Order: sequence, then C-alpha cells, then structure tokens
Amino acid sequence: MEVLVPLLVQLIAGGAGGNVIGQLAKNLNLGTTGNSIVGAIGGLAGTWLAGMIPGLDTLVGAAAGTGGLDIGALAGQGATGLVGGGVLTAIAGIIKSAMAKS
Repeated sequence: MEVLVPLLVQLIAGGAGGNVIGQLAKNLNLGTTGNSIVGAIGGLAGTWLAGMIPGLDTLVGAAAGTGGLDIGALAGQGATGLVGGGVLTAIAGIIKSAMAKS
C-alpha cells in the first residue's frame, strides 16, 4: 500500500499535467487519451528524475519512518508528476507536429 499510493499520485498528476498542456497549447494537443497516457508516463518519469537531484530526494521520496503516509512527500510527488506529465506531453506534441509537417 505504501508503494501503490505514491505511484497513483504520480500517474494521476502526470495525466492532469498532460491534459493541461494539451488544452493550453492546441498545437501540442494529442487528444484527451494521448495527453493522459503520455502525461501519466511523464509523471512517473519526472518524479523519478527529480528524485535523483540532490536535495529534492526528500521532497519526492517515498514515505519513510513508522509506516504512515507522508502527506508532504505525496504533495511533492504530485507536483513533480504534474510538471513531468506536462513536459513529456509538450515534447511528444512537438515531435508530432514536426512529423506532420514533413
């Protein structure tokens, strides 16, 4: 359970970030399903990459200690998941637009 909740937070936040980028930048939009899938993958990847940066590992790390969930860590994972999902969706949208032009 302690591993599943952070993963779900990252997936959901990443999907939300992907859909936000898709709505804000119409030329990067992959459709609702595409934005959600790419965003969810970006949410996982963004949180993983942020955890590798010294100093951010405590922000995005899994809850440690007495077995309870750390709300601060979940919020950090949600924030990095949101950003990671948006970034990966933007990258995928740029690639899609470039391929459509050629």
